[in-house]
Amino acid sequence: MAAVTAMLEGLRDLVPMTAENVAGRFAAQEWTPGGKSRDGVETSWRKDGIRGWIQKFRCGAVRVSCAVWIRDVDESGYFDDLDAVYEQGEQALATFLPEIENSPLAGHLVETELTATDEDGFIAARKGTLDGRVLTAGVIQQDTDLPVMVVVTLEEPAPAWG
Repeated sequence: MAAVTAMLEGLRDLVPMTAENVAGRFAAQEWTPGGKSRDGVETSWRKDGIRGWIQKFRCGAVRVSCAVWIRDVDESGYFDDLDAVYEQGEQALATFLPEIENSPLAGHLVETELTATDEDGFIAARKGTLDGRVLTAGVIQQDTDLPVMVVVTLEEPAPAWG
């Protein structure tokens, strides 16, 4: 998980935070490309058992996500005890959060309230702003037959119109 906090620290002062610049930081920190190129930019990365992704949206927003814990579905394609898996995810999140709180990022992080959208998308989460960017750490499962994951995202909002 130290690779994630190091990546977040490396992205904190990255201006502008573009997909190309973020890919350069992943490469500089010796993450391994995953072979998922989009618009000529590597968007999938791995290091120390952690998966990282770069997403660029049409509106100009850029999101960097890292999965620090993944629990895949069982052989049936589902979980026998989904509540237990959610609880494991919440424990993994509770283990990871102090890594952010005790890192150099803490002095720049301002905790914010979760929105209704956040509450719908996450099983459990914490959210803040990091020098104008949105940092969210939480437990997600995007569909019943997909893994439960603890993810950390850093999003550069879309440029303002003007």
